[in-house]
Amino acid sequence: MTKKLAVLGTVLLATTALSASAETLRWARAGDSLTLDPHAQNEGPTHTLAHQIYEPLLIRDMTGKFEAALATDWAVKEGDPNVWVFNLREGVKFHDGADFTAEDVVFSFERAKSETSAMKELLTSIVEVRAVDDTTVEFVTDGPNPILPNNFTNLFMMDKGWAEANNVVNVQDINNGETTFAATNAMGTGPYKVVSREPDVKTVLEQNADYWGAGDFPLDVTRIEYTPIQNASTRVAALLSGEVDFIQDVPVQDLVRVDGTDGLTVKTAPQNRVIFFGMNSGADDLERDNVSGKNPLADAKVRQAMNMAINRDAIKKVVMREQSLPAGMIAPPFVNGWTEALDTVPEGDIAAAKALMEEAGYGDGFSIQLDCPNDRYVNDEGICQAAVGMFGQIGITVNLDAKPKAQHFPLITNGQTDFYMLGWGVPTYDSEYVFNFLVHTRGEERGSWNGTGFSDADIDAKIVSLASETDLEARDATIAEIWDTVQSETLYLPIHHQVLNWGMTDAVGIEVSPEDDPKFKYFEMN
Repeated sequence: MTKKLAVLGTVLLATTALSASAETLRWARAGDSLTLDPHAQNEGPTHTLAHQIYEPLLIRDMTGKFEAALATDWAVKEGDPNVWVFNLREGVKFHDGADFTAEDVVFSFERAKSETSAMKELLTSIVEVRAVDDTTVEFVTDGPNPILPNNFTNLFMMDKGWAEANNVVNVQDINNGETTFAATNAMGTGPYKVVSREPDVKTVLEQNADYWGAGDFPLDVTRIEYTPIQNASTRVAALLSGEVDFIQDVPVQDLVRVDGTDGLTVKTAPQNRVIFFGMNSGADDLERDNVSGKNPLADAKVRQAMNMAINRDAIKKVVMREQSLPAGMIAPPFVNGWTEALDTVPEGDIAAAKALMEEAGYGDGFSIQLDCPNDRYVNDEGICQAAVGMFGQIGITVNLDAKPKAQHFPLITNGQTDFYMLGWGVPTYDSEYVFNFLVHTRGEERGSWNGTGFSDADIDAKIVSLASETDLEARDATIAEIWDTVQSETLYLPIHHQVLNWGMTDAVGIEVSPEDDPKFKYFEMN
């Protein structure tokens, strides 16, 4: 039976006793990983596949708790608050038998800090990474950084020698369409290694027989066959017919049918992710609207009117079939800096919204294009379709353009969209992550996903200060100040906190991860 929706923030159950079985797991979800290059894309499904092959120094387990991975322990260096010391796990080997050493850590972090890396915002406070010896690494920061390890859970370690031999020292420039050897090949230390890779078709992984974690994790799954199935009906049919064993994206309209089928189970939990609309309020003029010479989204009254026009309860009931939690901010309750007051859902008021449009000089409305993915979030295109009618009630004619995430995301990161849907998870569980990517002025080190055009030097300085503020009360106060600006400026239009629905055969033993990132070494096959 479907498990009741847990209260947001509740720690999920840990995996149960180790099972002796071992077998193939056939896995499907709506969209594929965008690349195998571990530093080229900061995106959930891409990280999920990477976690099977590559490993970070520390990870979050299936409940969201920190767990040692390629590092065994870490601490601030005695006598120097600007240095973190990480001790590495000994005896670890890459899939080709090469030793994992501190040299690989230094290389991986330097690579992840480079210009084309999608992970560089996480590492802005690091000024040097140095190998003390083969099993010790020091991270030197530009000031004390008490939460530095939080940023490392999706920072994957590569084999320096393999990267040099295959000409992939530089990160794939995915936003400009570059293809490299690392995009379709991988060499990690993880529990599984790549057997074959056909992007958007099928990826096959087999267990790493020399994995360091043998005996520490169930490792019941010995072979993974991963098939992206964009069409929801086809994906469900594959589970119902026995073609696949596990799907991450059970459509909300099929929950009862799947869960009521003998031999199948649906497990549900809130996700560490918010779905929202972004607006290019910083441009002088928009590219895809019918207003000439000015930008209607630059007027705060228009943005406020749009926020009031979204009927989040209707989206929850009709589009999401009750499988969402309406949101008033773009961070979930898992995150430091979230408050109930900030997350107050705006009341829908069409009359008041129309009045604001009139005050802003757009009483007759305007038209604009909404860019939306159709294979990334739960009912993403359906949400956008519903919003079209809602904005129409206040005179805004929305022309919907839905496309696969591989085409949608570069519109945001390359500044080519005026109005767009995005979902944001927070793997660090701290607001600084949100601010670095979505609020800071777009530049070389921060703001890569800030498609709003918002830029404020004072806010930028406050965001930068968070990395080195050791007084946690003062830090939290700064976080609150930044959130006040985000909310008062109506930079984004929050829609809801996403709810996860995983469908599986009864043979699969696992609980839902709040990160929506199944790590198959934890799975038990009954």
